[in-house]
Amino acid sequence: MNLPSHGSNPQHLYKALGRSLPNQFIDFSANINPIGPPSSLKEKWNDFYNEIMVYPDPLAVKIKDRIAEKEKISVDSILIGNGGAELITLVARYLSGKKIVVIEPTFSEYEAACRANQCEIQYHQLKEPDFPLNIEDLRTSLSKADALFLCNPNNPTGIQYPKSTIISILEECENQNCYVILDEAFYDFLVDYDSFIPYINRFSKLIIIRSLTKMFAIPGLRLGYMVAASTIITELSALQPHWSINTIALLAGEICIQENEFIKESQIYIREERERLLSFCKQYDFVVTSSKVNFYLLRDPFLEEQVEFFNFLLQKGIIPRHTFNFPGLDGNWLRFAIKSKEENRMLMEVLKEWRHLY
Repeated sequence: MNLPSHGSNPQHLYKALGRSLPNQFIDFSANINPIGPPSSLKEKWNDFYNEIMVYPDPLAVKIKDRIAEKEKISVDSILIGNGGAELITLVARYLSGKKIVVIEPTFSEYEAACRANQCEIQYHQLKEPDFPLNIEDLRTSLSKADALFLCNPNNPTGIQYPKSTIISILEECENQNCYVILDEAFYDFLVDYDSFIPYINRFSKLIIIRSLTKMFAIPGLRLGYMVAASTIITELSALQPHWSINTIALLAGEICIQENEFIKESQIYIREERERLLSFCKQYDFVVTSSKVNFYLLRDPFLEEQVEFFNFLLQKGIIPRHTFNFPGLDGNWLRFAIKSKEENRMLMEVLKEWRHLY
């Protein structure tokens, strides 16, 4: 099926399937914080209007200063981007023509960006349903690679890989002179996160990508940042288009970076709702991944293919993220974001209805 390659914008999914978008629906395909943006953004929004006639700071000094203070690193190790997507694209350009290993299943943008830059792609496929990652299985692939893309916590499974595993991979890649692009777009949903940013001083080819759009629910503004050795940041900055981050996004980012209490409240809410949802799914014999963040994979184990299940949900106005374009998943799982309590309750009602039919 020729379906959209991203979540959100459900009208395109229904159009691809030859259907009309229902009048009422719940979009579970976009894994954004269901609490919404911090209230501080709304309070400042009218002030932002006065800034739209001002060119954005091309050096993004204020937001870099705040990130540097929070993460205790030099501003020279930070690059601000127009969302994680731009930063991934910059890395792919930087690695043009190189041999790339992508740990699958994962965010499809890595492969798309690298192929657009004539990279040679090799998959390292993790096995369902637990998707375990270990260095021994990776060694052979890394010996021939110039770079490794790793998403942690992983999209689409929601699984957090052990810190010891990541360190082993970083050590092996350092020995092999191989870049590690560690995508941490969902790191701030983890209650027990232990930062890898201090390791950029130990591992010379470690590049960390983070998104501000997921936790702070600002995907329409597009904002993210990259952390790496200052030499890498300098080289990547030279590839970035001028004025790629708009003034409003920078101002919003400066506020969001300081929203520590909002992050804690979001983490607690997501954890409670996730536990409720996953407990329900297991009770009704659905298979779910051991997610630690704000989304998870789900499948009906009584079906070889999930197409009928997927279609049933769409008819009910429940819109999950398909997985046809995730190598190794091939449509046999569905990804659900964690939404509001009421929306999650409605999802459970529809899943219960499906289980009574099948």
